[in-house]
Amino acid sequence: MVYRKFEVHLTDELPPEPTFEPNIRRAPDRGLDLSKKDIALAVKNALRYVPQKLHSVLAPEFLQELKTRGRIYGYRYRPQGKIYGKPIDEYKGITPAKAIQVMIDNNLDFEVALYPYELVTYGETGQVCQNWMQYRLIKQYLEIMTENQTLVVASGHPLGLFPSRPEAPRVISTNGLMVGKWDNPVEFKRLTALGVANYGQMTAGGWMYIGPQGIVNGTYITLLNAGRKYLGIPENKNLAGVLYVSSGLGGMSVAQSKAIEIAGGIGIIAEVDKSRIETRFNQGWVSKVSSNLEEIFSWVDEARLHKKALSIAYYGNIVDLLEYIDEHNIKVELLSDQTSCHVVYEGGYTPVGVTYEEGRKLLAKDIELFKQKVDESLRRHFNVLKSLTYKGSKFWDYGNSFMASVFDAGVTEIARNGINTIDGFIWPSYVEDIMGPICFDNGYGPFRWICLSRKDEDLHKTDLAAISLIDKNRSAMDKDNHYWISTAEENNLVVGTKARILYADEESRIKLGLKFNEMVRKGEIGPVMLGRDHHDVSGTDSPFRETANIYDGSNLMAEMATHCFAGNIARGMTLVVLSNGGGVGVSRCINGGNGIVLDGSERMDEVVKNGLSWDVMGGIARRAWAQNEGAIKTSNAWNEKHSSEGNITIAEKVDEEMVEHLVKKEFGE
Repeated sequence: MVYRKFEVHLTDELPPEPTFEPNIRRAPDRGLDLSKKDIALAVKNALRYVPQKLHSVLAPEFLQELKTRGRIYGYRYRPQGKIYGKPIDEYKGITPAKAIQVMIDNNLDFEVALYPYELVTYGETGQVCQNWMQYRLIKQYLEIMTENQTLVVASGHPLGLFPSRPEAPRVISTNGLMVGKWDNPVEFKRLTALGVANYGQMTAGGWMYIGPQGIVNGTYITLLNAGRKYLGIPENKNLAGVLYVSSGLGGMSVAQSKAIEIAGGIGIIAEVDKSRIETRFNQGWVSKVSSNLEEIFSWVDEARLHKKALSIAYYGNIVDLLEYIDEHNIKVELLSDQTSCHVVYEGGYTPVGVTYEEGRKLLAKDIELFKQKVDESLRRHFNVLKSLTYKGSKFWDYGNSFMASVFDAGVTEIARNGINTIDGFIWPSYVEDIMGPICFDNGYGPFRWICLSRKDEDLHKTDLAAISLIDKNRSAMDKDNHYWISTAEENNLVVGTKARILYADEESRIKLGLKFNEMVRKGEIGPVMLGRDHHDVSGTDSPFRETANIYDGSNLMAEMATHCFAGNIARGMTLVVLSNGGGVGVSRCINGGNGIVLDGSERMDEVVKNGLSWDVMGGIARRAWAQNEGAIKTSNAWNEKHSSEGNITIAEKVDEEMVEHLVKKEFGE
C-alpha cells in the first residue's frame, strides 16, 4: 500500500484573541493547587501543540488560563462562531471520518454542551478532549484519513494516524486510564491540570452524546418500573397522580422532567443553577418554574386531583425542598437524586445554604471550606431522606455516586454493613433494583442512532421503521418501547443532531441496524451512526451503578468492559472507546462505548450482525455466570439459536442453603 506524504500540525499563524458569547455557561475556576514545578510542566505540555515561534506569546496566555481557570483550554484555538453537528456532506473526508466529526461538533453545540467553551459536554467535567489544540488536530486527522488508517486518541490527545485496514476501527480512543496505585480523584485532578488526563465521562469523551434525550428513555423506563415495583401499578397503567421528587436539570438529569411527564406523573426537580432552568424551560423540557414552595405544591395538588402530567423546576437547593416536604408531611411516592456527585467537590454538588454563585467562588478561593460545607450538606441530605423513607417514600440512588459521597462525608450508617461500601448501601441503586434485573439482564439497553444528514425526514423514516420492527406483544419492555418510539416525535426530544434512542435488546438492535443500512443502500435516507450510551448491558463495570446487581464478587472486576472494548475493535466497529470514571467518578468505574457508521455497504451488515451481538451478549454471559436469572434465560435462548456457531458458559445451580448450613456448622453462627 502506498500512502501519500503528509504532516499534521497547527499553523504558525496566531489565531485571533478569543471572544465569548455573554449568555453561554462557563465552567468554574477549578482552582490552582499545583506546585511551581507542575505549573511549569502544565504550560510546557500545552506548548507542545503549537509552533515554537508562537511560544513566547502563548506561554503567558496559557499560564493565565491556568491561574484563572485551573486548566489550560487554549481558548485562542477554538474556531470562531457557533460549533454544531452540521449535515455530514459539509465535512471533509471519507464517510466514517465525516460522521465522527458530526458527533464531535454536536457534543460542543451551545444548545447541547454544558460548558461549550471548556469542551465540557455534560456531567460537570465530561470533556470531548482537553483543549482546543487537540480539537483542531483531531479534525485535521479525520479530514485526511483513508480507509487504511486508524486514528489513536489518548485522553483527548491524538497520538496520530496509523496504518490499519478497512475492517479496523477508524478511531480507537481511551480516557483517563490510570495505573492502579495512582487511580484516585486527587491524583486525577492533578493530571488533568497537567493536561495529560481527560475525564471522558461516558458519551462526552466517547463523542456519542445526543443531548438529554439519551437518558430520557432510560429514565422513563426506570420511573414506570419503579411505579410497578414499589407502588403496585399495573403494566397497563401509567404514573398518573404519582409525585416524583429529585434534583438536577443538567445535560443528563433534565431527562427526569421530560420522562415523568411522558410517564403521566408529576415531577419536582430542584436546580440551583438558574441558567440551566431557563435553558430547559425555553427548550420545553420543563413545564413550570418557581422558587416558591407553597406555589409549587398548589400546582402539585391540582395535578394530582386531575391526574395531570406535570414537570416543575424548583429554583433552589434539593435539601431545602426535601426538608419542606418533611416538615409539612407532604406525600411523595418516589424520590431520587441526580446531582453530579461523582465530582462532589468539583462543583457537582452545591451545599445547602450556599447559592450556586457563592459555591463557585468558594470552589476557586477556599476549597477546604467548600468541602466542609458539602459534607455538612450531604449529612443533612441523608437525614431528611431517612425521615421521608421512614414515612413511606421510596428512594433510589440514580447511579450518580450520591450514596457513596454521603458515606465519604462520614455517614457510615448508609452502608449496608455499617463499615464499608463493599456490600452496597441501605437504599438500592436504580440498577440494582430496577434496570439491572428488568433491562440489562435481558439484554435491553440504550441503543441509539443519529441521522447524519440532519434531515427531519430521515429521522421520521427511521422512527417508522423502528415502529414496524417492534413486536409489542413480545414482552412488557417491547410494549413500553413501542409506545416510546411511537410518541417520540410528538414529545420533541431532539436537541442537536437528529437522533433517537430506544432501549433495545440484541435481536432488536441487529434488526434495526440491518434495516437502516438497507435504507441507506437504497438511497431512502442518508448515512446513519449507530451507538449506545456506555450505561448498558456489557460496556461498563461499575459496582455502584451498571453492575450493582451482580452479587458473586465480580462486581469489583473491570474485565467485562475491557473485553467488550477489545471485542468491538475485533469486529470492526467504526469508533471504540474505553474510559475511567463513567458517571460515578474516577477509580469507581471502567466503561466502554462504540459507534458504527452505516454507509449502505454489505460490509457494514456484517459489522452490525457480529458487533452488536457481541456488544450485548458479552455482558449477558458475565451476568449469567453471576447467576442472574434473566441473564441465564437470555443466554440459554442464545445458545439454542446459535448452537452451531457459539456457546455461552452456563453456571451450575448451587444449593445455597446447603452451603450456608455447612459454613455455619464449621465456623458457627
